[in-house]
Amino acid sequence: MNKPLAWVLGLAALVALPFVYRDPYHLHILVLILIWSFAYTSWSMMGRFGLVSLGHGGFMGVGAYVTALLWNHLGVSPWIGIPAAMLCAGALALVVAYPCFRFRITGHYFALVTLALSGIVLQVIIATRDYTGGSLGYTPERTKGSHIVALQFDDKIVWYLIALGVWAGGLAVWYWIDHSMSRYAMEAISEDEDAAAAAGVNVTAEKLRITVISAVMTAMAGALYGQYQMFIAPDTVSGIAVSLQMVFAAVVGGIYVALGPTIGAVITIMLAEVLRIGFGTKAVGWDNLLYGVLLVVFIIFLPKGILGSLLAWLKSPSKQRDG
Repeated sequence: MNKPLAWVLGLAALVALPFVYRDPYHLHILVLILIWSFAYTSWSMMGRFGLVSLGHGGFMGVGAYVTALLWNHLGVSPWIGIPAAMLCAGALALVVAYPCFRFRITGHYFALVTLALSGIVLQVIIATRDYTGGSLGYTPERTKGSHIVALQFDDKIVWYLIALGVWAGGLAVWYWIDHSMSRYAMEAISEDEDAAAAAGVNVTAEKLRITVISAVMTAMAGALYGQYQMFIAPDTVSGIAVSLQMVFAAVVGGIYVALGPTIGAVITIMLAEVLRIGFGTKAVGWDNLLYGVLLVVFIIFLPKGILGSLLAWLKSPSKQRDG
């Protein structure tokens, strides 16, 4: 079976799934996995090229809060609020990333700058509690009119199909980048910026392009998460913890494989659910502790992640000879 046909059949099966199996709890878990998979894929757009960002929790927070604030205070539909939030996240990415790339701030220094960004967004949300609810969280107002205009649906099948479409769109962007000249430019930049520049690559522009794409996609994930949950809090959609969660999921699943972040999302969501069901409030914060420990283990022993290592093993000459 060729690869395009396999993808079509796989997507068709996923579309049909909620009409065959309607358990609300399991559909809820699948919606979360798909939304977070999209967020993790967004982070991997940068991470796979050596641009390690610890600020994506900030972009996700911008997406969630800008959309909700526009709806609650100005009555702006999320269909307009989400693009507006994505524009805000893209502008924030430009403001932070351009000086970094222009003055060659790379590696761990770039990671530290983005880490500060994540913390700043979190503190702004908490400090403006008169508008955002601060650390107590924020709830988008329930619509009294059209649920479609307000992007508020009680039917989990609808949300599953929306999340599935967004997830598939994220993979499409991944493959578009993977088959574009930007991929080769970014790979050259990650190896040697000076050599890439000497070969005619506009280093700053290429880095900015990938960063902005990654930021706006992450903001969209945050907005959709807020609309689905109908409640957002600084610790769940922004801040350093969310940024580290993205890094963990992408690395564990496979940062260089399109479906790697999806595998990472399955692991992180299932881990959080197991801890919640098994230990309740006693396990608050345990997931972040486990993320940190497992991240170190995977970086040392399985740097390609679960899916990346599996694919490498299947393609190994010894495995092919055995087959």
